[in-house]
Amino acid sequence: MPIWVAMLAVRQKSREVHFESAAQMLDFFRLPKDGFHYRRLVQAFKRVFGATMFFGTEEQLTAKTLIDWTRFHFLDRMQLWYSTNNGCSIGESELNENVITLSEAFYSEIDRRRIPVEREVVSSLAHAPGILDFYLWLVWKTWTVNGVPSRIPIVGPAGLCDQLGAAQYSSPRRFRHLIVEWLARVKAYWPECPAVVTSDRRFLIVHSSRKSPPLNCAPF
Repeated sequence: MPIWVAMLAVRQKSREVHFESAAQMLDFFRLPKDGFHYRRLVQAFKRVFGATMFFGTEEQLTAKTLIDWTRFHFLDRMQLWYSTNNGCSIGESELNENVITLSEAFYSEIDRRRIPVEREVVSSLAHAPGILDFYLWLVWKTWTVNGVPSRIPIVGPAGLCDQLGAAQYSSPRRFRHLIVEWLARVKAYWPECPAVVTSDRRFLIVHSSRKSPPLNCAPF
């Protein structure tokens, strides 16, 4: 849902986006227009609206403690019309236009740092959130690497596990194996993905994708 809202904001050149119905979003990602997906979509809008992420540090400096925190959220306002009859369809009436206002921080980020996400991949991975998160991270990281390849530890402080916000697994070995599997899945969709896991599975080496982006059209 944040990907679709970001696309609308870029196309409409405004952090206040308008759309007629949820069917537009389901069509965009090639998802079935049935009761299950409509209900899932309503819940997704509610979860994303209520989501707030916190970043920061807390340091002990002699007799004093420094707390340096900031927070981020996706949406400032959401006005959705939906029916509770026969599938919870969102905004099917022309009189009930849906309006979503992105937060200034979210809109500024997507306006200044666009990445070339392929919607067909997002659609295919819609039911595999872990791999989808990894794919989006890879697109962003490879698109922003400039010059020297980035060498990222898979586990440990500031490692890939922390960057993805993945739940702790039973062992670092299990997470490293999972990344190898996820990378193979991503490369099935994006064969020229310029990332590789080292032979000891301790690091992910990421090169720039400027010469081999994951799609042929312009980034949204």
